[in-house]
Amino acid sequence: MSRFSNLGHRLYQGEVSFDFVGRRKLWYSISGVIVLVAAVGLAMGLKLGIEFKGGSVYTVAKPGLTISQAQDAVDKIVHSHPLVQDVDNGKKIRVQVSSEEQVSSSVFTDKLSKELGVPVAEIDTQVIGPSWGEQISKKALTGLIIFMVLVTVYLAIAFEWRMAVAALVALVHDLLITIGVYALVGFEVTPGTVIGFLTILGYSLYDTVVVFDTVKENAKGLTKQNKITYSEAANAGLNQTLVRSLNTTVVALLPVAALLFIGGGILGAGTLNDISLALFIGLAAGAYSSICVATPLLAQLKEEQPEMKALAKRVALRRASEAKNAAAGGEVPQGEEIADGDLPAGMVGQRGRAAGTSRAKGRPSTKR
Repeated sequence: MSRFSNLGHRLYQGEVSFDFVGRRKLWYSISGVIVLVAAVGLAMGLKLGIEFKGGSVYTVAKPGLTISQAQDAVDKIVHSHPLVQDVDNGKKIRVQVSSEEQVSSSVFTDKLSKELGVPVAEIDTQVIGPSWGEQISKKALTGLIIFMVLVTVYLAIAFEWRMAVAALVALVHDLLITIGVYALVGFEVTPGTVIGFLTILGYSLYDTVVVFDTVKENAKGLTKQNKITYSEAANAGLNQTLVRSLNTTVVALLPVAALLFIGGGILGAGTLNDISLALFIGLAAGAYSSICVATPLLAQLKEEQPEMKALAKRVALRRASEAKNAAAGGEVPQGEEIADGDLPAGMVGQRGRAAGTSRAKGRPSTKR
């Protein structure tokens, strides 16, 4: 346990490092498979709630009435197996009937009253037109587009356009996965779901920006040395923020998991599933994308710059020369060893990792 508690410090100091950036092809492949499965789910279609496709909501006030009894009564009236939910701790039952049923609210209310043995006055009827859901969808889409534009402009100004592109790719990645899972499990898309989708955008970007800020600090003065490449500096920044990202994700997922699995699953509060599933999948996907998608993609884009290509060549030549000297039994002068002051700003503490790349295995020590 004590070893795990020290992991964050060891990662920050460079004593331990996981090569996320170097394994970007693996992460891209995993993301590609997940997004493909999500796309198949989207092709099957989303199960839209009554707020989006229109219909009627009937609330029956009859203590002791069970969901199964209400479902049997409703199935005798319509054949689409409408959604029946328990509300107000068993004191009321709510029935949602789609507008596709082509049954008037007055006819349905009369038949439901006879089947359940309750007065018509005890059945509250609410008719929802599809135009309301259409307006909500348009407004949500408009808000999403404005959000994307503002985020792109901010990231391009605060960081650079490559970071903005990487962050947006990770953001779209998270949205596709979340919406695809919704389609695959068959959960209804309600206004609560839309709120969940919009909420995960902020979390995903927050996690990515935290990593990018550390990467930006590590990359200061990077082209003035020949010991590490941009990908290695980016990977160091990712490792420095790894434990923080994981801790933030776990803390955020715990209450959401309680809503989803305990509130919605065990206790049967189905309305909690609308927002909790979107948050649960989105938060998990956001943590994964900031580590395994956004930062590796950023490093790939940066490595295409001429100055970064030149840096990579200088680093490769230096390491090849050191490896050749080590193989020949030669020694690199003490002054050529990597000191903290030689590393770019933000990379102090990474001496052990950088120096490890320049020492061949079994090389004799210069100390006597």
